Amino acid sequence: MKILITNDDGIHSEGIEILATWAKKLGEVTVVAPLVEQSAKSQSIDIHAPFPVIKVDFPDDIPAWAVGSTPADCIRVADAGLFLDYDIVFSGINRGFNVGWDIVYSATCGAIFEAAYSGKKAIAFSTSPDGFPTVGTGLDRIWDYVQSRRLLEKTDLLNINIAPPADGTIYWTRQAGPYYRDRYESRGGDLLQAVGFSVWQGTFDPALDLDVVMNGHISVTPLTVNRTDLEAYKALHI
Repeated sequence: MKILITNDDGIHSEGIEILATWAKKLGEVTVVAPLVEQSAKSQSIDIHAPFPVIKVDFPDDIPAWAVGSTPADCIRVADAGLFLDYDIVFSGINRGFNVGWDIVYSATCGAIFEAAYSGKKAIAFSTSPDGFPTVGTGLDRIWDYVQSRRLLEKTDLLNINIAPPADGTIYWTRQAGPYYRDRYESRGGDLLQAVGFSVWQGTFDPALDLDVVMNGHISVTPLTVNRTDLEAYKALHI
């Protein structure tokens, strides 16, 4: 299996090194990741200006390129700029959960949506900001869960969130509602700064990604790029 790895925290982040090093046991790994952090960029791309694509050194002699743009552009560059051959995309491991409505903003998830446009299977991996010391210990068990249930035969995209210390129960989940909201605070003059705050209600529904990870477990959620409201389509289609 040939694995393309990207992220949104930047090519020198701790999480991508953990993911790429672990993925080597599964097959041939190549890294194409942002030169600098691109968090909350969703699936945005840059079509108006050139940006650098630089061959860089990476641990374990993994071939790697740093891209001066977003994670979605990393997938596009891998396909149409570097002409790489790969079977699946892994995105992450993100520093911070990507659950609930935050999935819409996530550039970690944006990369796997872009992978789907290229006809590839893809998995996003995220953990809490303090999860890196232990997150790697759970990857074998999570991969066994995905493989034993043949999840990638049922869906093209998986969003996996791993609560530390990565030994929690694995739940098959759906996207929950809001996780964080923003308020804007003055920073002097005309400047406003977004300040996030959690709106999680302290509940535990094992079907919801947000509840699962906030209660210390691991959520595995199937995603899709199709934004059609299928219930409305079926109800109103003539």
